Amino acid sequence: MDFTFTEEQQAAVETAKAVFSTVTPDAVPSPALTPGAVSEDLDRPLWSRLAAADLLSLVVSPRHGGAGLDPVALCLVLREAARVLARVPLLETSAVAMTIERYAPEHTAAALLPRAGRGELVLTAASQGRTGHDPAERAVTAHRDGTDWILDGLQTAVPWAHGADLIAVPAHTPEGRTALALLPRAHEGLGLAAQYSTNGELLAELRLDSVRLDGTDVIDAEGAWEWLRGMLTTGTCALALGLGEAVLTMTSQYTGKREQFGHPVATFQAVAVQAADRYIDLRAMEVTLWQAAWRLACETEAPLPAAGDIAVAKIWASEGVRRVVQTAQHLHGGFGADTDYPLHRYHAWAKHLELSLGPAAAHEEALGDLLAAHPLG
Repeated sequence: MDFTFTEEQQAAVETAKAVFSTVTPDAVPSPALTPGAVSEDLDRPLWSRLAAADLLSLVVSPRHGGAGLDPVALCLVLREAARVLARVPLLETSAVAMTIERYAPEHTAAALLPRAGRGELVLTAASQGRTGHDPAERAVTAHRDGTDWILDGLQTAVPWAHGADLIAVPAHTPEGRTALALLPRAHEGLGLAAQYSTNGELLAELRLDSVRLDGTDVIDAEGAWEWLRGMLTTGTCALALGLGEAVLTMTSQYTGKREQFGHPVATFQAVAVQAADRYIDLRAMEVTLWQAAWRLACETEAPLPAAGDIAVAKIWASEGVRRVVQTAQHLHGGFGADTDYPLHRYHAWAKHLELSLGPAAAHEEALGDLLAAHPLG
């Protein structure tokens, strides 16, 4: 078996590193220092640089102006984005774009994907449901009215919605299926209320009151929402991995310089053991992430569906990134709470990633259901 990344995937990583090298975590707005939202919009200059480097079209097929790479390549780039706390909806736009290409009619894909790849169209997804714990597809209803669709309901904690052009909203139909509506941000019957994440980013509560959409704006294909949710969850794991790796590097540098009793604290057994435990967490997060991304990329047959591997990756990502930032705060001592130092920003972002798309306990329950439905052996 060959576990190395392809030349194209490695090239994407090098391009991402070059683009994100312009981002300084110290300059990322701090939720501890900013009342309300840290910003009203995404980082538009960085978004333009990502478009110029063809990273927004990375997973779009060549016929729509993209590179045609797979979820593994996207996760590699997302890992680099999280290292510097990049304030862009790279995950959401890429995941929705991939879903449109796979499940939407060709004319819809042709109209949207080239613009998304050029950075002209920002995409996001409503994936948290009403509370962040219940299924997102149950929070909105959709029924047909002739060739149109009528949507009613509420979605909470939608990332980047105030700056997005299209929001992918899952909704359940009277037949028990899930449709995926591509909803313009400014649309009759749609209301957006401000919410705030733990990292200070502006989220939105979406209220849909008899929103009418043309049939061409709704993806009614079987499996579209499930695939999008899986890609969003896997991408969140990639963000957690990149953030955790940056925090552990920061911690090793600090403990290597900080001295007590005439020796660097990194040489103390209690410190070294804690850092080693967090390194093991990161390696477990990494291997489970690539397993989930590979399952999405190749769709191979296995005793468990890809959702099982995705659940395992999210369990490790949620628990692992929490343990990494907690240990980092402990080993930094009071310095970790200094708002002139970037660690508190990483801690706030880690909490957001830990709870996004469900905490570890929710995915443990989902994994148990899958194991019960697909007995192994």
